[in-house]
Amino acid sequence: MTKKISTWISILFFSGSLFSQENIKLKSPNEKLSISVQISDVVNYALSFDDDIIVENSQISMKLANGKHWGIKPRLRSKKMFYKNEKISTCIYKKSEIQNEYNELILKFHDNYNLIFRAYNEGMAWRFESEMKTDFIVNEEQATFNFPRNFKAYIPYVKSSAGYENLQGQLMTSFESLYEYIHLSEWDDKRLAFAPIMVECDKGRKVVITEADLINYPGMYLHNKNKGKTLYGFFAPYPDVVQQNSKDIREEIILSRKNYIAKCSPNTCFPWRIIIVAKSDVELLGNDMVYKLSTPAKGDFSWVKPGKVTWDWWNALNLFGVDFKTGINTDTYKYYIDFASQNGLEYIIMDEGWSDLNNLYQVVPEIDLKNLIAYSATKNVGIILWLPYYGFAKDMENICKYYSEMGIKGFKIDFMNRDDQPMVYFHYQAAKIAAKYHLLVDFHGTYKPTGLQRTFPNVLNFEGVFGLENMKWSGIEHDMVTYDVTLPFIRLLAGPADYTPGAMCNANKENYRPVHSQPMSQGTRCRQLAQYIIFDSPLCMLADSPSNYQKEQECTQFISRIPTVWDETIALEGKIAQYIAMARRKDNVWYLGVMTNWNKRDLELDLSFLGDGMYTAEVFCDGINADRVASDYVRVVKDVSVEKKMKVTLMPGGGCVMRIEKKQYRK
Repeated sequence: MTKKISTWISILFFSGSLFSQENIKLKSPNEKLSISVQISDVVNYALSFDDDIIVENSQISMKLANGKHWGIKPRLRSKKMFYKNEKISTCIYKKSEIQNEYNELILKFHDNYNLIFRAYNEGMAWRFESEMKTDFIVNEEQATFNFPRNFKAYIPYVKSSAGYENLQGQLMTSFESLYEYIHLSEWDDKRLAFAPIMVECDKGRKVVITEADLINYPGMYLHNKNKGKTLYGFFAPYPDVVQQNSKDIREEIILSRKNYIAKCSPNTCFPWRIIIVAKSDVELLGNDMVYKLSTPAKGDFSWVKPGKVTWDWWNALNLFGVDFKTGINTDTYKYYIDFASQNGLEYIIMDEGWSDLNNLYQVVPEIDLKNLIAYSATKNVGIILWLPYYGFAKDMENICKYYSEMGIKGFKIDFMNRDDQPMVYFHYQAAKIAAKYHLLVDFHGTYKPTGLQRTFPNVLNFEGVFGLENMKWSGIEHDMVTYDVTLPFIRLLAGPADYTPGAMCNANKENYRPVHSQPMSQGTRCRQLAQYIIFDSPLCMLADSPSNYQKEQECTQFISRIPTVWDETIALEGKIAQYIAMARRKDNVWYLGVMTNWNKRDLELDLSFLGDGMYTAEVFCDGINADRVASDYVRVVKDVSVEKKMKVTLMPGGGCVMRIEKKQYRK
C-alpha cells in the first residue's frame, strides 16, 4: 500500500504550467493496466496492459451549445489521485459481495468541468462531470476507441426497418441482433452497432466496450465511419417532433430531431465509458465493472422479491387436456396461477391482450382481474402485467398507484425501442415511481442495462438480447446455438437479460423450424436447463406452456428449484462462440451449467471450488441420441469424487446441469 501511495503522490506533484502539455499516468492497483492521459490542444487517452498497447491515443471531448468545448484547448486547474478498496454488498445480483478496488484520477479544468479516470485491475473507465451552476445543452460528445491494429470483433449491428441510408434512421431499434465476427476494417460504415461489443486483441486478450450510470443522457452506439481500426461513439440527437406511431400504437415515432443530443442540469455527472480488459475469454465472465460504476440504491428495497414466472405469450396460451376454451380469459390465467403454485414459481405474467392498449385501466371483458388477483393471493403467486410503453408513459404515476393498490406485483414494460435522452430518462422515472409503489419492473423492448438495476433494485430485467422469442419466426440461418455461447462473454457483462428460456420442444439443425404458435428451441433439452444457470435473470421466465411442463415434470422440478440471484459465481471454462461452463452458489447449494455450440464436446470439469468433504450431484446430461432427438436426456444422481473432477459429454447444441450438495452424515 505504501508503495502505491508514494507513486501517486510523486505523479501528483509532477506538474508543469497549466497551459503546457501534460502527460499523466494512472495505473491499476496491480500495476498491470496503465492509462496514459495526454493534455495538449486536446485530451487524449491511451490504454496498455502489461506494456502492450490495447487502445492508442484516442480523443475525448464535449461540445456545448454555449460555445464551450470541453477537452478542446483545455486549461487544467488541478489534478489529484487516490486509491480506493471496498467491499460492496449487493442487493440482487450474481454475487452477494464484490470487491471494488481502483485508482482514480480527477482532472479539474477551467470552464467548469472535470474529467475522471478510473483504473481497475479488470479495465478502465472515464466520465465528464459538470460544475456549471445553470442548465446547459450538449451538442456533441466525442468518444473514440483507436485500436493499434485491425483486430477482429464481435459486432451486433442495429437492425432498422427504416434502412441504412443514414445513421439517424437507425435509432428506432429493438436492440436484438446476432453477432458478426469480422475485422474492424470490414465494418459496414453505413451501420451503427450497439454496446457492448468485443474486440479480440493480441495474446488472446479480450476488450469489451460499454457504458454505466446512464440516467439522463442518450445511450452510446458505436460506428466505424472510416472502415479503419478506430471506433466512434454515436449518440442519438434529442427528439423534436414526437407522436404515437399509427402503425404500432404501442410505441412513439420520432418525426424530427434537434441539432443537439442532451439538455443538462447543473452539476451533471455523465455516463461512464468503460473498456473492460481480460487476459482470456473465461476471465470476462466474472467482470462486475458496470455494477461497480453505477449509482448505489437509496432507501429500503428489502421488499423486492426476485423469482421465476410462468409466461403466456411465447407458448401462445396453448393448454391442452383442460375443460375450458383457452385464450385471454379468466379461466386460462387461473390455470397458469395453479401451475405456478404447484411448482413453486413466484409469479405469472399476463402479456399483451389483457387491456386496451391506449387505456390501460380498461381490462378486456373476458378477464376478471380483481378475481384473478384475489385468487393468486390464495395460491401465494403474484401477478405481473405487460404494459405498452406509450400507454404507460402518459400516466405513469396513476397507473402505478392504481394497480399497486389492486395487488399487482409489477410490470413488464415493452416497446421503448430507442435510447435517446428522453427515453433513457423515462426508464429512470419508471423505475423510481414503480419503487415508490413497491412494484417490480421488467424492461422489455429496450436497450442493454447500464446499471439502473443497482440504482433501483426493483428493476430486475432488461431485454436488449436476441432471446428465445425469436425462435417463433427465425429460421435455422439465425444461429441461436452459437449466439447462446457468445452473449455471456459480451452482452451479459452489462447486466441481466430477459432471454426467456425453458423450451420443452427441442430440435437439432435438421429438424428445427420456426412455428409461431407452437415454437421450439435450437439445441437440446439440457441446453435449455443450463440457460437458467448461465444467463443472469433475477426475474426468469418459463416460456413454454404449463401443459408441456407437466408432461416433463422431472425437468420442470429441476428448473423450479434453481435460484435467480446468487451468493457466488465462478466461471469454470469457456471460449467465446464455442462453449461455457459456470458454477453458482446460493446458500449451501451449488448449481453448474454447461453449453456448447454445434460441436460435440467432451469436457472434464474441475470441481475443486466445492472445498473439503463429499458431495452428491444431481446431473441432467444429453442422452446418447440427443444429436438425433434433441429432447433426449439422462438424469443421474452420483457422488462427486474426492479428486473433484467430473467428465461430461455434450452433444451438438447440447448442455449439462448439476445440482450439488454436501453430504450430511449422521452421528
